[in-house]
Amino acid sequence: MATGQLFSRTTQALFYNYKQLPIQRMLDFDFLCGRETPSVAGIINPGAEGFQKLFFGQEEIAIPVHSTIEAACAAHPTADVFINFASFRSAAASSMSALKQPTIRVVAIIAEGVPESDTKQLIAYARSNNKVVIGPATVGGIQAGAFKIGDTAGTIDNIVQCKLYRPGSVGFVSKSGGMSNEMYNTIARVTDGIYEGIAIGGDVFPGSTLSDHILRFNNIPQVKMMVVLGELGGRDEYSLVEALKQGKVNKPVVAWVSGTCARLFKSEVQFGHAGAKSGGEMESAQAKNQALKEAGAVVPTSFEAFEAAIKETFDKLVEEGKITPIKEVKPPQIPEDLNSAIKSGKVRAPTHIISTISDDRGEEPCYAGVPMSSIVEQGFGVGDVISLLWFKRSLPRYCTKFIEICIMLCADHGPCVSGAHNTIVTARAGKDLVSSLVSGLLTIGPRFGGAIDDAARYFKDAYDRGLTPYEFVESMKKKGIRVPGIGHRIKRGDNRDKRVELLQLFARTNFPSVKYMEYAVQVETYTLSKANNLVLNVDGAIGSLFLDLLAGSGMFTKQEIDEIVEIGYLNGLFVLARSIGLIGHTFDQKRLKQPLYRHPWEDVLYTK
Repeated sequence: MATGQLFSRTTQALFYNYKQLPIQRMLDFDFLCGRETPSVAGIINPGAEGFQKLFFGQEEIAIPVHSTIEAACAAHPTADVFINFASFRSAAASSMSALKQPTIRVVAIIAEGVPESDTKQLIAYARSNNKVVIGPATVGGIQAGAFKIGDTAGTIDNIVQCKLYRPGSVGFVSKSGGMSNEMYNTIARVTDGIYEGIAIGGDVFPGSTLSDHILRFNNIPQVKMMVVLGELGGRDEYSLVEALKQGKVNKPVVAWVSGTCARLFKSEVQFGHAGAKSGGEMESAQAKNQALKEAGAVVPTSFEAFEAAIKETFDKLVEEGKITPIKEVKPPQIPEDLNSAIKSGKVRAPTHIISTISDDRGEEPCYAGVPMSSIVEQGFGVGDVISLLWFKRSLPRYCTKFIEICIMLCADHGPCVSGAHNTIVTARAGKDLVSSLVSGLLTIGPRFGGAIDDAARYFKDAYDRGLTPYEFVESMKKKGIRVPGIGHRIKRGDNRDKRVELLQLFARTNFPSVKYMEYAVQVETYTLSKANNLVLNVDGAIGSLFLDLLAGSGMFTKQEIDEIVEIGYLNGLFVLARSIGLIGHTFDQKRLKQPLYRHPWEDVLYTK
């Protein structure tokens, strides 16, 4: 067991099993104390590597993350404290691994419930190798103004109230982490504060004992007096009794063993800690308090008198000139995290994203305010979901059915069109699904599948301005613009596109009005008089019919309809639909195990 000071203002630790809050509390304590370097050198997260962003005062820093204890110790040879936040199932193994590293000197085990046999092995190894184990079942320890383990001493407000940002003259040791926080406060009220405080943990076999730390404190010149808070159960306090009797401690010790109320119960009582139960008279709080008093410790008559006993002992040391009152310093202000400041109403911060179509903050996601359960229970289809997420309203069933028909009709148009061809070539090159899909989608534009918006835009403008089909087509010709939605490479006036006919039939049967579609048909009649392939294609059919859907449903204003066409909603239908086919082509090529595609020479015109 170490015989002197465990920590200093330059002590650095390795933190096992990443926990954001305790690490940030350690870094905030560092800043409060005026440390130049963070006390956490590295984080060990089994199976993970990289960095974790945290704050050191106002500065954001990146702390390295290592996947193994060995790697972390090699990367940070000056970090000699290992803070273990592993669960009780793996705490022993990881702690033993840390103890075996030559750079590690102190291991703190936070977990409760570590098997006693494992703890005994850790204790034996640590003692034979002159290392220190704090815990298991501990909150850790603190050296005021220098270093703290994890959540020791609680919040920053409590640390400031207990004056732990600068060293005092009192060494404190306890079994209980919770009571340590209380005692830090008590000691700060009646003395100049803590120099070092340790919670050894409440398990039956702590890695280090009360007397271990009292003997250490006795060898630290800055510690002028010691305070001990024990508890019933076990015989740890008797090792301190022996040390006092043998004269190994020459500084005042104020001690109290809690649990005197146990005698009021007729049967044995298990208190909070695993070790806090009386196994006989010697393990009772009364017997321990009496033994400590007889050995020379200052022992009050009750816990209520503990504070007064500490004050009296401290004041006597001041009178004797053994303690010089410390000049108070004002600690720096710890910057408050933005989230907590917003929550408390201290600041307001602008958001970075606006979303009006969905919300995942409640018990279930909502699409445009409609809960997911309602969508399923009411039998909504893909068209209904699109109406909610794209148009932010529930459209009539004929509208959502039309959307679904468009998706079905446009899902694929064979392997020869440019989008499918690109996807097939990419898939045969061994690329993944997303890459193959995107390579096909990138061909969508004015010449392939991307004319729906333009068709709707031009048809709407011409109809709303009252242009005759002749005036419309001839004006487009003068501008050098092909009429979007008119023309097909294969279909002719005597061989119409079946998809167009199906869409027109559905609309005439279900839509309240098809004025835009009828106008598109009149335009087709005129263009067919010029060339037999200038038929209304599927882009033109969907574009004109979507105008009828928007205008005829009575659910959109003129401004909203113009905005929908301008933004590109209608091309979105083709993109969504054709993604189904492109994914299918990708799977098809991979299922067929097709080799890398190379275009044949004979299909290329080589010319100068």
